[in-house]
Order: sequence, then C-alpha cells, then structure tokens
Amino acid sequence: MSRQPQTIAIVVAAGKGERIGGAIPKQFAPLAGLPLVEHSRRALSAHPRIDRVIVVVAPDQGERIDDALPIGGATRRGSVRNALETLVGEPVDRVFIHDAARPFVPAAVVDRLLDALDDHAGAVPALAVADTLARGGELLGEGVSRDDVFRIQTPQAFRFDAILDVHRRWPDDRDATDDAGMARAMGHDVMIVDGATDLDKITYPADFLAAEARAAATMETRSATGFDVHRLETGELLWLGGVLIPHDKGLSGHSDADVALHALTDALLGTIAAGDIGTHFPPSDPQWKGADSAQFLQHAASMITDLGGQIDFVDLTLMCEAPKIGPHRGAMQQRIAALLSLATDRVSIKATTTERLGFTGRGEGIAAQAIATVRVPRR
Repeated sequence: MSRQPQTIAIVVAAGKGERIGGAIPKQFAPLAGLPLVEHSRRALSAHPRIDRVIVVVAPDQGERIDDALPIGGATRRGSVRNALETLVGEPVDRVFIHDAARPFVPAAVVDRLLDALDDHAGAVPALAVADTLARGGELLGEGVSRDDVFRIQTPQAFRFDAILDVHRRWPDDRDATDDAGMARAMGHDVMIVDGATDLDKITYPADFLAAEARAAATMETRSATGFDVHRLETGELLWLGGVLIPHDKGLSGHSDADVALHALTDALLGTIAAGDIGTHFPPSDPQWKGADSAQFLQHAASMITDLGGQIDFVDLTLMCEAPKIGPHRGAMQQRIAALLSLATDRVSIKATTTERLGFTGRGEGIAAQAIATVRVPRR
C-alpha cells in the first residue's frame, strides 16, 4: 500500500543572530515567554495542511529546543540542504522552508502558497514596496522605480523533488540569498503570492519590541485559584513545594501529598478551565500511589504551553502551625520556579498560622491556597 504524500515544513534556526545583540542567538531569545523559533514552529504545526515541522539548529544548539535536528551547516543553504536530505525516501510531496526570525505565520499565506504549487514548482510570499527607493551613500543618489519590485518573505514553498534537485546541483562556490532565487536560477517558475506584514523579519532590538506588542495583542490574561488540604500523620514524609522537610510528621495522601504543589496545580488547571487535579490524576488510580507531585504540576503547565500560553506568576500561601516555613522558603521557591521554567521572582511563597484555630491550629494538617496568572491566545 502506497504512503500518503506529505507536506513538511523546515524551520531554519542554525544561525548566530548577532545583529540582535544579547547573550544567545536571536532564534532562541524569548518572545512572549517562548523562544522565538517556537512561535513559527507552532504556527506551522497548527495548520491542517502541514503534516510535520522540522526545526534545524547548529550541532552545538541541539539542547536549546526540544526535538530539533542539530544538522545545521556553515551556511543557511547548507542547513536547508541537510534538512532536505533527511527527507529522502519519505513520501514527501511538498516542502516549506522558513526562517526562524519570522515568528508569525498567517494560515492564509500558507494556503496561498500550497495552492500555487498546483501549477508551479515553487511559490513565495511577497509584499510590494511602498517606500521611495533610491541609490546613494552619504548623499542621495538616483531614484529607483518601484514597479515590479517586491519584498520577498518566507515561508517559501516548493515541490520536494524540484527543490532537492536545485540544492544538489547548486555550485558550492556560488552565493544564494534564498531558495526561491536558487530555484528560479535553475529554470523553475516561482509564483509570487500575497505576503503579510505579520511575516516581517526580526533583525534588530526594535523589531523584538514590535513583535512583543503584536504578540500581546493576541493574548488574554487569566487568573485562577487552587486550594488543598492534607492530614499530618506520624510515619509519613513531609513534602512541601517539592522540597523534603524534616519534621516529626508528614502529609498523608494517595500521592506524596504535597499540598503546595497540589494547590498550584489546581490553580494552573483553572486558568484554562481544565478541571482539577483529581480529573487528571484520580486517587482511585493505583499508578499515582506515592507519586511525585512535581509531575502533576508540570502536566498542568504543559497543558497551558501546548495551547500557546505562558505562565506569568504564581502565588502560594501555606497555612500551618508547624513546621516553620521561613527556613525552607528559598528552596521551595527555586524548586517551583524550576518546575515551571520561571524566574524565581515570579514565584511568591508566603506562610501564615490560623492562631491555633481549626485543624491547622491543632496541628492536624496543612492547608495551601494558590493563585496563578497566565496569558493564553485569544480564541
């Protein structure tokens, strides 16, 4: 039985990105809480007509992005060639080639590109030039006509066999600015389709500021609370906030009974209306007996990031007479920050007593209340 032809998108993210400045290459710099390259990967992955997305990074960048291929070459052309070669033998019919520095990919542009491949070997998105053009150095020179002049963008789309052949035949000593130019130079017709200002490339620090504003306009802020209680019993370990705390009693529950992480988990789930911790990890299921509650918290966090969301801040209040929380506050803050991939100043931990009133006042248990603030895409 023949395999169904696929459409694969290649996101090239192997460059140094030096013009943007900063300690890391721009494709990994954070934008709206995610690495820049992650935005284009998610946009392309979400399109129903794209079957798979490949992110290509340099050999020493493989740890920066999950599931990336560390096969980047010395040049952009080398990176694309390496990615194309990995697809040989697979049922690939069409391929997109996209720059990681263009984080916003409108679905309508993807559709226009794919439709153009019905009659052409390649297609590119482009915008007509609106500004006056002129030659010059220090002094203004002769004007240049804007007629039939376009700003070429990515993603660029090709029939797979055609662009693979172009890359294989391209001379090593010949420069190339982009894949569409290579295809045209090798005799293929490349169709121009309407591009979008959303596809503008991020090159300089000011571009990042504009992209942050654009991303913010597509997000909404949500907050939700979580509350949990567990009984203190002799013979149990006391886990609080992911930290093992020495005490003569521990919290009792089906998992490790970390009341702090449970409250935080419920708060995060609440921001996306995803039920509560018992919905996802029912105490009736034996696989969660004695389980590390860190996995509950990370599961809730991953549900938010899978939606394209970002956790901004969490606040936790622990209610107990003993043990004293202060000596362990820093360790809990660091552990929760690590679990949620947050800076420690985005994790607040407080403690209070109930003036010896109620079950916490009698030392029978510990209660925790949490609130989480996140940003998620507007629907």
